[in-house]
Amino acid sequence: MDAAGPIIVFDTDCVLCSGMVAFVLAHERASDLRFAGAWSAEGLALAGRHGFTRDDLEETFLVIDGDRALARSDGGIAVARHLRRPWRWLAMAAILPRPMRDALYVFVARRRYRWFGRRRDCTIIPPAQRHRFIGLPGNPGSG
Repeated sequence: MDAAGPIIVFDTDCVLCSGMVAFVLAHERASDLRFAGAWSAEGLALAGRHGFTRDDLEETFLVIDGDRALARSDGGIAVARHLRRPWRWLAMAAILPRPMRDALYVFVARRRYRWFGRRRDCTIIPPAQRHRFIGLPGNPGSG
């Protein structure tokens, strides 16, 4: 796998999180982002290398960009920067204080299963994009 692009480590069982991945695939400017399942051996290892535990991944997704790991709203802002207009303008949320952004992020993260649902391996990997996914089953529609 090409080591060029940032990696989004996300909850593959979360309908909201898997929907975010589908949204990113549909609206990204370039195909440079990669994706790793948070519960896979690869996703847990990536998180662990940056000081995040399995419990930490219950409340956030990570964007691993080189030696940096961005979590919560910083991760969301990093992803927004990879999207086409008008979606990349969401990165302007960086002007808000991080505690305010993160409080909103955690509020939604703690309720995501209740509001959006949870399904085991609900991520659908488009066949043409399989090469960009790390530690996920290669079978589209597995969830």
